[in-house]
Amino acid sequence: MRTFSRWMALAVLVGGPAAYADRNDFVITNLGNPNPVRAAGSTEFSANFNPEANGDFRAFTRTFAAVMTSANLMPPETLGHAGFAVNAELSVIGLPSPGREDGQVTLPTERTQTDSLLLPSVHVRKGLPFSLELGARVGWIDRSSMFATTGELKWAVNEGFTWLPDIGVRAHVTRLLGNKDFDLTAAGLDVGVGKQFPLGGMVTLTPYGGIDLVGVAANSDTLDFDQSRLLTDPSNPPPNPYTYLDNTGIYEPVKLGENINTRFYGGVRFIGGALQLGAEISLSSQGTIPVTRTTRTQGETEVIVTTETRDRALPAVFAFNTTLGLDF
Repeated sequence: MRTFSRWMALAVLVGGPAAYADRNDFVITNLGNPNPVRAAGSTEFSANFNPEANGDFRAFTRTFAAVMTSANLMPPETLGHAGFAVNAELSVIGLPSPGREDGQVTLPTERTQTDSLLLPSVHVRKGLPFSLELGARVGWIDRSSMFATTGELKWAVNEGFTWLPDIGVRAHVTRLLGNKDFDLTAAGLDVGVGKQFPLGGMVTLTPYGGIDLVGVAANSDTLDFDQSRLLTDPSNPPPNPYTYLDNTGIYEPVKLGENINTRFYGGVRFIGGALQLGAEISLSSQGTIPVTRTTRTQGETEVIVTTETRDRALPAVFAFNTTLGLDF
């Protein structure tokens, strides 16, 4: 029994290292507390209150959803009912400049935000009957503990005709994994047009382009904006029960149907035998979002609440994508 306990202790020691946050992991409490006062029933103002925190959370999640969905890397034609493809992909994504003014967006990374982000991925696709194709992609967010996982289904409305272009419709869902304190999902529908040109034998070249409409949904957990908080003794609770709620809160949920990004993409794919090569550029336009700024001032006898709504322009997200794989 003693030997078993020693082995258990060793397993816990080896298998339970301290949590480590890399530079591109998110700390969303850096966006600030959306609540003007520390807790319900209190008139004290939050030390890190941000009157536009809900807008910043919405802008952040929409921008990072554009990052996660920045690659298509396949023409509208399908693989055929017996086809199978495995690709290694790399996306280089330009990020908006840090700051909140003039439509810029702050990504609340663990360390100072960089100008670009690498997103290497593995993409697997399987052809199905009736011009259908099923795919899955797993991408790692560079220098972070986060992964973007995508499931997709494509249908070639028209393909293989000599004088007509190929037309495909793709439905896709992407979810961010490994993140802390919030959930982020992006779902979209894109329409692509392309045409395959034979260059002789088993060699083909396929230029393509399309438009992708991506909806974004996100919500946060209950957040503690006082990271230096000390736990109290349960046997000696504080006299004010609201103390446990001081400097806590959630951001307003980001709703899928109210947050649509429009992505334009174009690329070219080269096939020689079983080898696939491809390059693609994409531009995600995010438009504007309404931002409500809530402020409270302490009057002589009561707290005065003031709200103001304005439109904030969100910057576009540009990406360059490449792929290398095998088509069986």
